[in-house]
Amino acid sequence: MAMMVTEGNDSCGSGVQHHTTSSTSSPAQTRQQRHKVEVYNEILRRLKDSGHEEAMQPGFNDQLWAHFNRLPTRYALDVNVERAADVLMHKRLLQLAHDPANRPSIEVRLVQVHPISDGNSADASELDDPGIESGQSSSKYSSRQRPMHEITISTDDKPKLLSQLTALLAEIGLNIQEAHAFSTTDGYSLDVFVVEGWPYEETEKLKAALEREVLKKIERQVRSSPQSVSSVDEPDQAKMKSELDHLTIPNDGTDVWEINPKHLKYGTQIASGSYGELFKGVYCSQEVAIKVLKPEHVNSELQKEFAQEVYIMRKVRHKNVVQFIGACTKPPRLCIVTEFMSGGSVYDYLHKQKGFFKFPTLLKVAIDISKGMNYLHQHNIIHRDLKAANLLMDENCVVKVADFGVARVKAQSGVMTAETGTYRWMAPEVIEHKPYDHKADVFSFGIVLWELLTGKLPYEYLTPLQAAIGVVQKGLRPTIPKNTHPKFVELLERSWQQDPTLRPDFSEIIDILQQLAKEVGDGEERHKEKSGGLLSVLRRGHH
Repeated sequence: MAMMVTEGNDSCGSGVQHHTTSSTSSPAQTRQQRHKVEVYNEILRRLKDSGHEEAMQPGFNDQLWAHFNRLPTRYALDVNVERAADVLMHKRLLQLAHDPANRPSIEVRLVQVHPISDGNSADASELDDPGIESGQSSSKYSSRQRPMHEITISTDDKPKLLSQLTALLAEIGLNIQEAHAFSTTDGYSLDVFVVEGWPYEETEKLKAALEREVLKKIERQVRSSPQSVSSVDEPDQAKMKSELDHLTIPNDGTDVWEINPKHLKYGTQIASGSYGELFKGVYCSQEVAIKVLKPEHVNSELQKEFAQEVYIMRKVRHKNVVQFIGACTKPPRLCIVTEFMSGGSVYDYLHKQKGFFKFPTLLKVAIDISKGMNYLHQHNIIHRDLKAANLLMDENCVVKVADFGVARVKAQSGVMTAETGTYRWMAPEVIEHKPYDHKADVFSFGIVLWELLTGKLPYEYLTPLQAAIGVVQKGLRPTIPKNTHPKFVELLERSWQQDPTLRPDFSEIIDILQQLAKEVGDGEERHKEKSGGLLSVLRRGHH
């Protein structure tokens, strides 16, 4: 079996911006980084020149750069700029692989392969006409050209993944001519194989066979290694259980997130509400926050809400979402345990400590929130109560989205009804009991942005009910201060549009904020960051 493999886990982009290279890099690294920038620019130009729809979307330039930056520098060396659309395919497969239900994501297509001049590897070009037989092409390599299949696979990266995949392809009867293996900086793989040995007219059958064999391999690994079951995340387990209904998942009768109350030590009370209390505490030597429901208020409705919050929180894991640790679900002591956020809430910082955010810092906070919300929306979770009180800061002033007490998993129809949230931040369609979707959170985010900008309570001279009536009937919105950056003004106004379809989604919001942060962060803020970082900026922000 002829095989040329390029593999590695080197992270890329150290110090590389779109048109710069790091002064601390070695000459070889600098050359590679410069080449990566050149390839990025050429791919971008070709996609835009061809009028590709995705390339015309706002923020695409940064998305494409992020794609190159999460892969090894070597990826740019392997990309064929003549086939710029390949990069979009790689980007799409990696995005699909983020969802365990889509793993592995596979693309199979027919390519025409001929040797390149150095004789060490093959050069594949996409075959537009599957009817071309070997030897029919007019190319100078026609005597040696033949149709082959190119298989691209993306999944979560694991040790020995490449050897497992090559063994699987061999089992199917494929002869590997080329293999290119890449690992992303965030734990995913992108593996490209050029193979022969399968009838060229049966591309779809090859894809089906691959998906079937991959599932068999998963089953075999799980059966041979009981320990591996406990390390598989929940969605993967659900997928295997549904597709391999004879697979038995070991169960000791308890859920891994169920917490024994004996292991919880309660400390000082942080907050108290009508239905529950929040304590700082310790769980197995880890500092935690413990939200306890008051037993006298635990009715069926509150139990349902509690169950919903546990159901959602145990499924999410993102650096900008407060991390769920476990729960006590045996009445009467119902509680939810999360990581402890020592920085407190953004609401307390603004309104109780009278702190304020200078604009570059505000943008960092807004990006944190947007990333957390984008993650939730990608998992079909609508928060429904996004406000400054539900945004918490850790010791490094990283901001995380918290409190899923009224969050809901989006219905299959994509719309929901029922009023929830807090009036001052609530979208008009929610106030009016109309059907709504994830864009309701974008409206609330717009109000939060204004709150970060001004340090004021939205509609502070109105009661919550008066504010709600004004928002719905009169299109009332907070007054944006003069001298606010025009792009930030535009984002605020788009986010709180009355028509939800006119509001941006969080993936676009992240692009807008990151671009704005680049613009405002090149001067004064860079100096501040060097002299103390984000935490010192926040501390200096106190009045």
